[in-house]
Amino acid sequence: MSNWDDRRFFLAVAREASVRKASNTLGVSRSTVLRRITALESELGVRLFERLPNGYFMTSAGEEMLVSARRIEDEALATDRRLAGRDERLSGTIRITLPGVLATHLLMPEIVAFGKSHPDIKLEVTSTYLAANLAKREADVAIRMSNDPPQDLVGRRIAEVAKAAYVSAEFLKNSGRDAGSPKPSWISWSSDPSAQQWIEDSGYPEVPIGAVIDDPTVALLAVKAGLGMAILPCFMADFEDGVDRMPPGRLQLRQDLWILTHQDLRKTARIRKFTNHMADAITRHRDLIEGKCRG
Repeated sequence: MSNWDDRRFFLAVAREASVRKASNTLGVSRSTVLRRITALESELGVRLFERLPNGYFMTSAGEEMLVSARRIEDEALATDRRLAGRDERLSGTIRITLPGVLATHLLMPEIVAFGKSHPDIKLEVTSTYLAANLAKREADVAIRMSNDPPQDLVGRRIAEVAKAAYVSAEFLKNSGRDAGSPKPSWISWSSDPSAQQWIEDSGYPEVPIGAVIDDPTVALLAVKAGLGMAILPCFMADFEDGVDRMPPGRLQLRQDLWILTHQDLRKTARIRKFTNHMADAITRHRDLIEGKCRG
């Protein structure tokens, strides 16, 4: 009977359809993955993957193994979470995931302050706009902008992130003076037409999209340089030199800001300490986050 470690290698290849990508995910060499998959197939007496030029694809036996492997993975992760939830030590590792803009423009000093106050706790911070799966222990704590957080997570709604339309101060100074004055264009974060409803809901539905930039930090630099106007978080742009809200300056979009963890980890001492620290920090910045400090 194959053990869980064998199935862990199988799952990685099944998910990636590539030995190379699976080896990167697992942090081992490609030859190690190949050796473990070959040994597993030899033990079971079946071929789990068809080796094709464009990737590894599961056979019918592989599909059957996938159901079993996923169930065992879920059980193993649940056991790990329950055991971690009993940990009363203020030591160990906390894996944190949050959007890059929250890290770079608001919360990194607060995370650093926690780390300095608790040197026995190792912080692993992932700056990403993708939602980590906390049930699979991809992170222990998620600081997330969402109006619909997953039902299997627990946490607190701390504030409401406000966004507004911003343009360069130079654009505002020169606009409207004569018929040849510059016209605005949107800097969007997506080229997908289905993601453009916000334009219709804004105060400027007639303004065309002139550029697409998927990173808000880069978009802020583009606004400042005069490329166009963009919807940006108020905590990011309200006090940025050379950037102003597009008149009349009203708030355009709002998202709830949550601190979340898996329900199995909510009583873990270091998790509880960190989430309380960050909740207090965000509360201190609430007026800035909610766009009430300016405009």
